[in-house]
Amino acid sequence: MSALVRYEARKAPARRPTEQQLRQEIIQICRLLHGGGYCLGYDGNVSARLDGERFLVTPSGVGKAFVRADQLVTVDGAGNLTGQGRYGLQRGLKPSSEILLHLEAYRQRPDVQAVIHAHPPIAIALSIAGVSLARCLLPDIILYFGLIPTTEYATPASAEGVGVISELIKSYDALILQRHGSVTVGPTVTDAYLKLEKLEHTALITKTVVDLGREKPFPQEEIAKLVQWRSDVGLMRPGQADDLCAACGVCDLLGRKAC
Repeated sequence: MSALVRYEARKAPARRPTEQQLRQEIIQICRLLHGGGYCLGYDGNVSARLDGERFLVTPSGVGKAFVRADQLVTVDGAGNLTGQGRYGLQRGLKPSSEILLHLEAYRQRPDVQAVIHAHPPIAIALSIAGVSLARCLLPDIILYFGLIPTTEYATPASAEGVGVISELIKSYDALILQRHGSVTVGPTVTDAYLKLEKLEHTALITKTVVDLGREKPFPQEEIAKLVQWRSDVGLMRPGQADDLCAACGVCDLLGRKAC
């Protein structure tokens, strides 16, 4: 399995980027989000951890195609605007309406340095149709994510969003928000964005398979091999092993107690 080395866990850069570098990276990703159709109009939001107490986040009411680096705002762990740093408070600008969702991801995952909430259309459509992405369909998804779960529905921009991601985000780097969008996290803003691309591509493939109506089962022996490798190299997060065991039907092959 040495050929799978490229699926090793991504780590945060050894040297923390400056605030200016983070601002520029977020702006670059905002343009990609808009250009890729993941965040149109005022949709979506991006944040990054500045330090243990402060977070940089896109402002509410500014489209991702137009937001500027000096419009990104800083908040503390409670979501309050702060005036620290070179940029200070931005007159009239407020943090994204989904800031509580971002802060919950950081609270549950000290390893997470960036969070992206987007509105990938195919993934949202599948969540409305009841088609789950938490299935063992693609080998690279098993290796890269484990699974891509879908949360319960929560009213957008409400405190309910915290509750529906709280447990799942402990185990997974990519989630579908029922009828709403996605959440991806990572050691960098760019990594979180690339996970979003992978999530929506998986949704497209899944939709195509469903439309064709001819899904060929993935051999359980091959699934078990991928799951075991993921475990052997330390990519499993808490709860993933049991979830994969149940979702893929490979409990016996993995020598685990039947789920």
